[in-house]
Amino acid sequence: MSEQAAAQLDAPEVFTDKATLRRVITASSLGTLFEWYDFYLYGSLAVFFGSKFFPAQSETAQLLASLATFGAGFGVRPLGALVFGHIGDLIGRKYTFLVTMATMGLSTALVGLLPTYDHIGIWATIILVFLRLLQGLALGGEYGGAATYVAEHVPDERRGYYTSYIQTTATLGFFASMAIIGLTRWALGEEGFKTGAGHLIAGWRIPFLISFVLLAISLYIRVKMQESPLFTKLKKTGSISRNPLKESFTNPVNLRYVLLALFGATAGQGVVWYTGQFYALTFLQAVLKVHWLPAYLIISVALLFGAPLFLFFGHLSDRVGRKKVMLWGCLLAALTYVPIYMAMRHFVPALLPGQKVVELAAIPAFNLVMLMALVFLQIIYVTMVYGPIAAILVEMFPTRIRYTGMSLGYQIGAALVGGPMPLIATALIAYFSGSYVPVGLFLAACALVSIAAVALARDRSGQPLDE
Repeated sequence: MSEQAAAQLDAPEVFTDKATLRRVITASSLGTLFEWYDFYLYGSLAVFFGSKFFPAQSETAQLLASLATFGAGFGVRPLGALVFGHIGDLIGRKYTFLVTMATMGLSTALVGLLPTYDHIGIWATIILVFLRLLQGLALGGEYGGAATYVAEHVPDERRGYYTSYIQTTATLGFFASMAIIGLTRWALGEEGFKTGAGHLIAGWRIPFLISFVLLAISLYIRVKMQESPLFTKLKKTGSISRNPLKESFTNPVNLRYVLLALFGATAGQGVVWYTGQFYALTFLQAVLKVHWLPAYLIISVALLFGAPLFLFFGHLSDRVGRKKVMLWGCLLAALTYVPIYMAMRHFVPALLPGQKVVELAAIPAFNLVMLMALVFLQIIYVTMVYGPIAAILVEMFPTRIRYTGMSLGYQIGAALVGGPMPLIATALIAYFSGSYVPVGLFLAACALVSIAAVALARDRSGQPLDE
């Protein structure tokens, strides 16, 4: 028997027992959830941060600057995919996890220690943007690694279901960020949250400082993880790519899959995901002038009820295929965005003379329930396009370049579509004097384009990853 054949026989089994699968999914999902929590803390406070870290201008200008900084974190995610994807395909999935986790946790926690614009002027803005870029860099390498790691452990016929656990982490991280921010604001009061009056520190810093604790927990969990069995098999057979980046872009077949991952999968989910979760929150607060408490309540309830649907649609994609589920999500979003945002405005009471925000007490119970239902409807679309996406992406690439290829396709799509979405939508509303119609048409057009893009993607549901 040849040395290579012997190495193949000695390679670990790709599919493992249920106890091991639970540990793999728990460790991967929990670490990724913490990273999303870190990343979306800023997004949850984007409206608030405008006056803390940017020059005093109009409220709209400060909000746009804050949202642009939010988008900057997306802009470097492709670079993170390049750097960490390359490392992950050369050295391994596990060790790359540790680096991305440490980078994200430290950059987030340091925001909690950052002086505001009132104290150090423009340096506050510069440092905030730099930390935001580090966050994006880390997340650019985290998601692809987590999805790849889980997919390379699980049975082929249940890949959509198991990888959908990774998909829940973004929504749960967003939910956790809003919950902790909301609890802090409620416990300390508005003044204590903004300035720290009567307290040791300003309350807005606390959710960021919590990242020190989450970082310690995540690193402890991930140090105990074993390497992916498929990657271990590649190492034993000497089949690891020497240059994953070059192989992804110079090989015509691989390049085609990178482009399909970008335009055929992530473009559609980027439009639907960031509209249904982030823009819905921005729309409530910045356009409809809803107080932060009812706005957080509306989004949180919708997220809480919607999160299990990631698993449902991931499982459904194992049965009917990834493309069908994702195409229906994009189509329904395109057809209903405009009426949904019209209805949201209808159910929020108009401001009375002298009022700056719509308080919770001013929103009738029925209207509040309807607003939750309208956001929940958008969350359903999110789960349809986002639940199966990890599976369809990992299935596009061979093991030797999977981390690099899927990370690049996903993160470029997120940078081009997801990051700018709240900024563009808010700018359109400002330009058209508060009208939601241009925004709705813009979002619907993006979703329609995404339908055509998703239709081009290849569906390899249930096929072995090492083919």
